[in-house]
Amino acid sequence: MGRIWEGVQGWLPGGLNVAIKRADEHAAMVEVNSELQLAKLQHANVIRLLGWCIHGKERILVYEFMQNGSLDRYLCDRTKGPLLNWSKRFKIITGLTEGIIYLHKHSMFWLVHRDLKPHNVLLDCNMLPKIADFGSARALSSDVAEERTGRVMGTSGYKAPEYASRGVYSMKTDVFSFGVLVLVIISGRKNTILDKRGDTVGDLVRDAWHMWKDQRLHELVDPLLGVGYEVAEITKCTQVALLCAQEDPADRPTMTDVAAMLNPECISLPMEPKQPTALIHGCTERDTTSTYVGQSSRTMDITITSSAPMSTRVRIILDPEV
Repeated sequence: MGRIWEGVQGWLPGGLNVAIKRADEHAAMVEVNSELQLAKLQHANVIRLLGWCIHGKERILVYEFMQNGSLDRYLCDRTKGPLLNWSKRFKIITGLTEGIIYLHKHSMFWLVHRDLKPHNVLLDCNMLPKIADFGSARALSSDVAEERTGRVMGTSGYKAPEYASRGVYSMKTDVFSFGVLVLVIISGRKNTILDKRGDTVGDLVRDAWHMWKDQRLHELVDPLLGVGYEVAEITKCTQVALLCAQEDPADRPTMTDVAAMLNPECISLPMEPKQPTALIHGCTERDTTSTYVGQSSRTMDITITSSAPMSTRVRIILDPEV
């Protein structure tokens, strides 16, 4: 939806570090409003919106700053990947589970994120996850299970089939994306493999199902994990991910079910995932990935309106995220 800088609120107690998102002037106001819903969300695994400034075409959002950046910086990276051992990856999986449950059931809305992927998972100083980038999010009415849109947003490979092809979204849309995301966390692989022409020649969900079915999960596990992982946890997480990434929404569990299955007290899972019948794909109308753009450091005075009753006049020192 826009560019992101790290800023320093030097005039606030403690010198709080923040992330500044400046919305693209062409971004739809509905996307900005979706982000503003964050002000009402309070959960350890959901990024906090600290304040915002809307003046004419200028739309600036201020978030808590996550020191370790996004999850995709570590996955598929031979240098940073080893920093995520299995224990940390499992905590990321369970943290995301709790965060999505909150969005679906316990927030003031029934909120569907619609763009869960590694880039939109931020890691704090303890490598614990926070769900971010709510520009694509939509709230469901309490009396409906699904909605339809003519504008399909999100990222190829993470979009549920019914959403990619028909614009139908529900809580099960996020469940599908979560399943793919877990497989990426386990494997350190991209969700799809493209040839030089851009055609899909490999699909992580399909490949993972065959490895799980043939008891070859050692071939799925990220080599950067070495031998330092719990086989039982890997097996359970893979099966849960495959259940989430099933093509029929009715076959997918709820996120509450996912939490129960990931509980250590759950010894055996109640069902087996069905075999994927085709490469799960979908053309995006646009990719909602936020971009990090270098820009000369500068300062600006803005009035930040927050969920608190008082606005605060602060000076933000903008430095490009590297």
